[in-house]
Amino acid sequence: MNKRELAEFLRRRREARRPEEVGLAVNGRRRTPGLRREEVAWLAGVSANYYERLEQARAPRPSTQVLTALSRALRLTEAESEHLTRLAGQAPPVRDEPVPDGVLRLLDRLGPVPAYVLDERYDVVAWNALAASLVADVAAVPPAERNVLRMAMRERRCSSHGDEFARHAAADLRRAAARHPEDRRLAELAREFAEHNAGFAESWTDHEVRPRPTVRKHIDHPHLGGLDLEVQVLHAPTSAHRLVFLTAEPGTPTHDVLTRHHLAASGGS
Repeated sequence: MNKRELAEFLRRRREARRPEEVGLAVNGRRRTPGLRREEVAWLAGVSANYYERLEQARAPRPSTQVLTALSRALRLTEAESEHLTRLAGQAPPVRDEPVPDGVLRLLDRLGPVPAYVLDERYDVVAWNALAASLVADVAAVPPAERNVLRMAMRERRCSSHGDEFARHAAADLRRAAARHPEDRRLAELAREFAEHNAGFAESWTDHEVRPRPTVRKHIDHPHLGGLDLEVQVLHAPTSAHRLVFLTAEPGTPTHDVLTRHHLAASGGS
């Protein structure tokens, strides 16, 4: 259980929730942003003293029932509720695992679709040839630096370090940090990227935990020109890995470039 992170997350979510959103009447001016502590306690059916100690990182580990009640009281999303549960130590830690064979086979059979596999720390642990030639030659990067965030900090050709990407990276790393509270690499990576990207820093500080929509990516390739791609993410069912696809709508110039480049690389006509 990460008491400090749990306390900070609860406080941030409480301050972000307006009284009228949870059915409370507002009478007169309020000095406290969002909900008061005693209001959250009342909505969750716990004592005000216990909730106060939770936000002060002094309370014992909350039960599953209390976590469910707090999620309901604060109107947390599914992603936020899962994050709360993990911060409270109610989920088993996820250990490093090899990339499943099925994911590797899929990666090699995608044809004109650049793709790579990420672990929870945003380390690139597998990739196909098209991703290496169009996005980044991961094989040329030292293994310790094969991380999407670290490559984004160094590489200015690719706009993957934009604000929307950064905010979702912050949410992903927050969840990973809840699973691996003792992982110093995660903490160091978050600190480095927060110094590089203001959107990441703000989202990390605010404990934003959000589902990932479709993210668009623009790449200025030195030989192929501008490429406009959609980033699609597939979560592996038996591990914590994610398969990231870079796709283009059929009929677009980018789709034609990807197809021609794949055929040329594979010896097709």
